[in-house]
Amino acid sequence: MELKIKKLNVKLGENHIIKNLDLHIKEKEFIGIIGPNGSGKSTVLRTIYRALKPKSGIIKINGKNMKAISLRETAKEMAVVAQHNEQDFNFSVLDMVLIGRSPHKKFLERDTLEDYRIAKESLKKVEMEEFINRNYNTLSGGEKQRIILARALAQDTNCLILDEPTNHLDIKYQIQFMSIAKELDITVISAIHDLNMAALFCDKIYVLNEGEIIKYGSPKHVITEELIEKLYGVNSKIFHDREDDTINIMYRPF
Repeated sequence: MELKIKKLNVKLGENHIIKNLDLHIKEKEFIGIIGPNGSGKSTVLRTIYRALKPKSGIIKINGKNMKAISLRETAKEMAVVAQHNEQDFNFSVLDMVLIGRSPHKKFLERDTLEDYRIAKESLKKVEMEEFINRNYNTLSGGEKQRIILARALAQDTNCLILDEPTNHLDIKYQIQFMSIAKELDITVISAIHDLNMAALFCDKIYVLNEGEIIKYGSPKHVITEELIEKLYGVNSKIFHDREDDTINIMYRPF
């Protein structure tokens, strides 16, 4: 899925959160959006997946204005894994994942054997197949996040939107989570808090500060010691790995 955003403005009450933002995300790119808390990362994503309405601007999916696309058709194009998933769902894990099949079904249409196959395969990808009959409400925060990823995988879309999705996960599952997203070979748009994760997995990075894009490019060109100090007020040292052309960030005490 290709996504183009032009002159996007988003206001929440009297606060002008996103200001004349432009984005161009090509098909199958893994894009990271980084920036300090309150910079507008989640607001951008929520506008893309239509949880918020922009004040002005144009969002195009595969060249088509989003306003001309129904919510149902949007759900066929993009799946979402949000940061918080603490809602009270009195469903089994399997039923939670099957919700991801909803955009592909007619009203009141029953789940098919194919739906069950896709749901079970999605649980297997996130290593949660043994939880298939558990009640979703009994899971830990990290386990719930992996189930929500499985639900997004079951949705079978061309775009995955991730809103700081690994905050509740142990390191092993953070890497697993992002690796699964990377291996899908679809467009991924992720707000990322962990700069090392952004550097490891993203093809390109947009840097957001006070609702505006201030830098864009590959991780090794965008993430610098100067940028980290400017945005986060933290001293750091960046090491470049010549073998795989990646960077690793080490934070220094003041």
